[in-house]
This record gives sequence, C-alpha cells and structure tokens, in this order.
Amino acid sequence: MARLSHIGFEKLMITNNLDAMVVPFSFFASILARGGYPGVTVPAGYEKGAPFGIIFGGLKGSEPKLIQIAYSFEQATLIRKPPPLRKLEV
Repeated sequence: MARLSHIGFEKLMITNNLDAMVVPFSFFASILARGGYPGVTVPAGYEKGAPFGIIFGGLKGSEPKLIQIAYSFEQATLIRKPPPLRKLEV
C-alpha cells in the first residue's frame, strides 16, 4: 500500500501542486485511511431527501489545510440543513 500510495496519490498531489483532492464517493475515505492520509467529509447535497457528502483528502500533515478548505466549502454553499427537532417524550 505504501508503494502504491507513493507512486499514485502522493505523486498526483505533488506533481500537480494540489492542496486537496475532492471526491464525491464515501469509499475514498477507506482508501485514504489505508494509506494513512487525512480526509474530511462535508455535506454536499441531497438525493431524494437523503443527505450525501464529499470528501476532501490530502497528504500526511495537511489536516489544518483540509479543515480550512472544508469550512470554506460549507460556508460558501450553505447546503447543510439541520435535522428537524423532535419533541422527546418522558
């Protein structure tokens, strides 16, 4: 996995001088995790009423930049809708 990460993901990020890679599929989180890379998922929209997210992934040590990117995306899109409040019965 380390070799594939080095010649694949890392090479792509470094060669293209990327701060993050964005992917609309949740399986990317497991790929990042297996390689030891950080990732953050943010709300990206709704499909038939169900929320879905996108993942921003980066190189090791890029957590502060990923948080900044994710926060900026959330503020720019304002896609997230809080769930409806439910009255608790006691």
